[in-house]
This record gives sequence, structure tokens and C-alpha cells, in this order.
Amino acid sequence: MANQSPIPVVVNGAAGKMGREVIKAISKAEDMTLIGAVDSNPQYLGQDAGEVAGYEPVEIPILNDLQGTLVLATQQEIQGVMVDFTHPKSIYENVRTSIAYGVRPVVGTTGLTPEEIQDLADFAEKASTGGIIAPNFSIGMILLQQAAIAASQYFDSVEIIELHHNQKADAPSGTAIKTAEMLSELGKTYNRPLVEETENISGARGAVAGENIRIHSVRLPGLIAHQEVIFGDTGQLYTLRHDTSDRSSFMPGVLLAIRKVTQLRSLIYGLEKIL
Repeated sequence: MANQSPIPVVVNGAAGKMGREVIKAISKAEDMTLIGAVDSNPQYLGQDAGEVAGYEPVEIPILNDLQGTLVLATQQEIQGVMVDFTHPKSIYENVRTSIAYGVRPVVGTTGLTPEEIQDLADFAEKASTGGIIAPNFSIGMILLQQAAIAASQYFDSVEIIELHHNQKADAPSGTAIKTAEMLSELGKTYNRPLVEETENISGARGAVAGENIRIHSVRLPGLIAHQEVIFGDTGQLYTLRHDTSDRSSFMPGVLLAIRKVTQLRSLIYGLEKIL
């Protein structure tokens, strides 16, 4: 990378908890340069993105102008990247706008429907613009999902419990949904009913995803991001669990995605696709 210009990066959601970690990670990466920071929170507008992130000044003010910042990204020597950690309500338009400007999106915001993801993938392919949507950027979570796929060859009963902080807007988490989708793609139906179940309180058995896989969501202060995949069979349980204690654990995956997306000409879903 020594003879190549650094990758220009715009961070959307720069003042959020994940956005701050991304600001720090990009500022420390020798092959990237922060060229824009966007956030809708008026409390931070005009402030230095590095200082808001608890890092050193980076001389990039936080603005509430995504399109204007994307225009700046198009004026760089090489194609820019937008990293988005914002809100489920705005993510579809954010990604579509990024693709329209020819800026490659790397998306950690969850809440997109399968139809929206497909629409964005079609749009990206027409624009020949690469993109990555990843429900989870943790390498450990990708390993958990791979272990779950291996276990599914031997277990026919499985449920998922996902636990997140109480400021997470969507449920179930995109990571839990993705895990259920991966298990469902293996061509088997799980948890065949043995009795006729009755929920005395609606939702007690969780949500049903994929091939009859139950997902249970917990939202509490003190949590960050956690997931259990529990397999059961006669006389035994097999539990896979991943715990996050610091958001910096997601940054190796985010940086990897920024580097890999520059080589793509279409949009992909899932960090495992680039590992």
C-alpha cells in the first residue's frame, strides 16, 4: 500500500458510539484517510470529529450534510468509501444515495428488509459500485456462525438468544436474523413440533425466522452485543456464545471491509463473504 493513495472515507453516524470507534480506527490506519464526518445530532455539529471520538483533533468537522460530503468523496484521487452506523429508518436512503454518488458503502446499520437489500444490490450492480452490508463486523461472531453451521449437521433443534444494549432500535438483531438465514439455507427444517403449543402471553416463544428457528431478543443497559445459539438433543445441549465487551472489537472487521470493498463491483451481504 506504500505507493497507493490512502482510501478516502466518510463516516456517517460519526457521533454515535460505533461511529466514534470508526473515526479512531480510520485515523490510526496508514492506508486510509478520513475526509468527512456526518451526524444528525445538533449537539455535535461543527465539532472536530476526532475530539468527539475521544481521540486527537483530525481537523474534520461533523456536518449534517451527507450528500455534500459524498460529493467531496467523489473528488478524491481514488473512489471513496462511506461507512454507515446510523439508524434503521434512514439506512436504505443513505446506502442508495452513496451508490448514486459512486461512493462505496460499508454498512453496519441493521434493519434493512430482504427486499430492500435486494433492491440495493440491483442498484449497485447497475452502477458497478461495490458495497458491503454486514450485520456484524466481529470476526468472533463469524466464527460462531460457521460453528453453528457445522453443528446443524448433527442437531435438529436450535434456538437463538440475542442480547443488546437498550438503545438498539431494531429487534431481532440483524446478526441473529443472518444466523437463522444461514442455518435455514442448509435445506432442513428445525424444531419439529411434538405438542400443540399455546402462548399464554403473546411473544413468549420469540419470533420465528427461516426454517422454524426461534429468536429471542433481550434489551438491557449494561449489554453491548451478545448472541447464543443453543442446540438440543436427547440428554445434551450444545451452546455457542459470543460476547462483546468493547466496540473496538468490531474495528478489524470494519477496516477489512473498507479495504475489500474497493475491489468489488457489486453489493454483498455478510462479512463472511470477504473473509
